[in-house]
Amino acid sequence: QVQIVESGGGLVQPGGSLRLSCAASGSIFSIYVMGWYRQAPGKQRELVAAITSGLSTNYADSVKGRFTISRDNAKNTVYLQMNSLKPEDTAVYYCNCHAGPVQYWGQGTQVTVSS
Repeated sequence: QVQIVESGGGLVQPGGSLRLSCAASGSIFSIYVMGWYRQAPGKQRELVAAITSGLSTNYADSVKGRFTISRDNAKNTVYLQMNSLKPEDTAVYYCNCHAGPVQYWGQGTQVTVSS
């Protein structure tokens, strides 16, 4: 009954920007934390950024200063503003949210940074 809808992925040149969006809908009580993970070919999945219901944030060292995570609690929507993108940011980005003991995942959206 819970649906996670992601958007905003695509192809961008190095130094460019993308804004990812993820909206959770359906039967859900409350979402404590929403975040973004990414996985590049041949690499392990890693946490990119996360944000709690109280708007506390956490970022991977590799994206600090370039990425900004935000959320709209009323809409159960999380955003990831990605600036100064680098080729090493290329990966499939997955939206994740925790509601009590339950975890939900998006389908993943491809972000490709290339000239």
